[in-house]
Amino acid sequence: MNIIIKHIEIIERVDQLIRLQATGSPEDCSARLGISKTKLYRIINIMRRLNAPITYDLSIQSFVYEETVSFAFGFYTKDQSPNKVNPFVG
Repeated sequence: MNIIIKHIEIIERVDQLIRLQATGSPEDCSARLGISKTKLYRIINIMRRLNAPITYDLSIQSFVYEETVSFAFGFYTKDQSPNKVNPFVG
């Protein structure tokens, strides 16, 4: 089970870096995340299969979203916003 949570945490971190347009090159991003470049591409491909419109922008040296999207993973009550709750705490 911990491996699933670890992958979700990596996806959340990649998502955050993409939103900030701060992934850097694939080599820089994988080093920052402490994973191999191959694993980074696997994570990005998983995100794409989940409909994330990810491309790489050579001019800013970062992965970017082609359009505005949101990502949230977890279970929430009807009155909770996924952006205000961390499902891994608690």
